[in-house]
Amino acid sequence: MGRLQGKRTLITGGTTGIGQETARQFLAEGARVAITGNNPDTLAQAKQELGDAVLVIRSDAGQVEAQKHLADELARTFEKLDAVFLNAGIGVFQPLEAWDEAAFDKQIAVNLKGPFFLIQHLLPVLANPASIVLNTSINAHIGMPASSVYGASKAGMISLARTLSGELVDRGIRVNAISPGPVSTPVYGKLGFPPEQAEQMVEALRNQIALKRFADPVEIAKAVVFLASDESSFMLGSEIIVDGGMSTL
Repeated sequence: MGRLQGKRTLITGGTTGIGQETARQFLAEGARVAITGNNPDTLAQAKQELGDAVLVIRSDAGQVEAQKHLADELARTFEKLDAVFLNAGIGVFQPLEAWDEAAFDKQIAVNLKGPFFLIQHLLPVLANPASIVLNTSINAHIGMPASSVYGASKAGMISLARTLSGELVDRGIRVNAISPGPVSTPVYGKLGFPPEQAEQMVEALRNQIALKRFADPVEIAKAVVFLASDESSFMLGSEIIVDGGMSTL
């Protein structure tokens, strides 16, 4: 029997990268899975790759009203949720002087504000017990240039794992965080850099990792399975760092 057998689960940002691989792992462990995304093309591709057993929902992770609609749809479909992986996020990396209010607001909306209000709207839907896993980042711990707003948004998620743990424990809801280092996902192709500059950035990141490589998405997904399952039942407000030793150098 799988570690998530029969559990009703949600993965936001589940159409590519870490999210899609986590959906595969959840399915392999026996879970019922819903995923979200906001790009029609990747939503369709994920539906094709993951199969009809997965509920695919279009939802904008940065829009507060969309979080209520998502919670309502999940209540109708699953009635209750046993595990949630809040994975949807964007990464904008640029120096301090390049930021404007609109770009700042979008980064915070998708990475912090939206997830916060999704948890709020999911409260009536979450079972007792239930597990919430927040996808944060090693950037919340290290002083990487050009990552100021991204790192701040992820540090906020780590703080939520701690504060909401204390607030929701009596409801039987555990909140924990996972902080990946660089992962081989399509995100690096979405940053808008010319190919040569993007490759230089990837190489510079690789040299900062003790293992001298990026993680495979499955290496992150396996850790999420652990936090979502009953195997981690004594973990509350914790953070698992999966960074290949990046934060040790």
